[in-house]
Amino acid sequence: MGSKAELVVEVKSPADKLWAALRDSTELFPKIFPQQYQSIETVEGDGKSAGTVRLLKYTEGVPMLTFAKEKLELADDENKVVSYSVVDGELVNFYKNFRITLKVSPAKEGEAGAVVNWSMDFDKANDKVPDPDVIKETATKTFHDLDDYLLKN
Repeated sequence: MGSKAELVVEVKSPADKLWAALRDSTELFPKIFPQQYQSIETVEGDGKSAGTVRLLKYTEGVPMLTFAKEKLELADDENKVVSYSVVDGELVNFYKNFRITLKVSPAKEGEAGAVVNWSMDFDKANDKVPDPDVIKETATKTFHDLDDYLLKN
């Protein structure tokens, strides 16, 4: 893949709780983020293991996107790592390859919370395609909003 964007987000929720919520995002995200997701459904596989394909339908509030299909490439519950590629939807018009990987780790020794290491590997379809900064910003906001939700529930 040609380009990479990375971010590190520190949250207050424990790593196990955050990981469980991320792994249950098919059910949880449309409830927590109704302004973003109309629905998320598993269209192939069991919804949890590599090879699973999910269909994400976005609300009108999400710019330029109506849907995305993502394929789960890696699901490692022991190490709290997940990776998926976008295989269909508007994003494939902008990026020939688009893969997200995230890892959830406990915060530093003696500190509460968790750390999310998130990366996006991508190849632009052409030179006119902008860097996916809005996706990076959305990911950061999603982790913080999910953290807020988990701390209240």
